Amino acid sequence: MTTMDYATYIAGLPRVLAGAAALFRDAGGRVLLVEPNYREGWALPGGTVESDEGETPREGARRETAEEIGLDVTLGRLLAVDWVHGTDRPPIVAYLYDGGVLTEDDLKAIRLQEEELLSWRLVPREELSAHLLGATLGRVLAALDVLADGSGTAELENGRRVDR
Repeated sequence: MTTMDYATYIAGLPRVLAGAAALFRDAGGRVLLVEPNYREGWALPGGTVESDEGETPREGARRETAEEIGLDVTLGRLLAVDWVHGTDRPPIVAYLYDGGVLTEDDLKAIRLQEEELLSWRLVPREELSAHLLGATLGRVLAALDVLADGSGTAELENGRRVDR
């Protein structure tokens, strides 16, 4: 294959987006959610991986967390990876990392990125379905299960586990 053939081949491949987020909890196990001002529903701190800049999903989750809530923390292990089909956009591969348990001091240090976020709150597992939509809910529940049972990374498609 010549260089031009290879470039044409690469240009013709399907586009896939990557997103990354962090799952933070408090000492009581409640999950930290943020309320975006640009779409319906709540979310985890995170966003799009800037792969054009050479950013990895882990780096993207850390950067987005620092930007969105003002906490720059080293993230723990990968809890879940989710392939989410799109109808009006390319598919997204969503990575979810363990942000750990936040202390009272951490919670007091949260500073929202006002350009994108309206508020934040800590939500118990049994109330997550009232805040999270679609695949995000399944991803968060799978990640909480992985943390609870000490198993490896959960593999999901559209928020549903496929690794069981």
